[in-house]
Amino acid sequence: MPKSKVRKKSAYTPPESVLQARSAQAARIAQPSPRWYVVLMIGLMLAGLLWIVVYYVAGEEIGFMASLNAWNFAIGFGAMVAGLIMSMRWR
Repeated sequence: MPKSKVRKKSAYTPPESVLQARSAQAARIAQPSPRWYVVLMIGLMLAGLLWIVVYYVAGEEIGFMASLNAWNFAIGFGAMVAGLIMSMRWR
């Protein structure tokens, strides 16, 4: 059986307008995060950790923490997870 010819494909070059639009979009996306974003991100992680530590150490002595019972873990871990999710968007 004869072998078929292999056709060489020419390299595709997009039009200049597409290249300029992509570079403009990349310039908008690559801006660094504002300073308050980092402060809020770290603050949420530390606040969640502090909430859980305070609950373990003095949870029964603090009235509203004693009434929350196991929801204290949800509050603490929720704040830490929110900070970690923010860290994925940090530039």
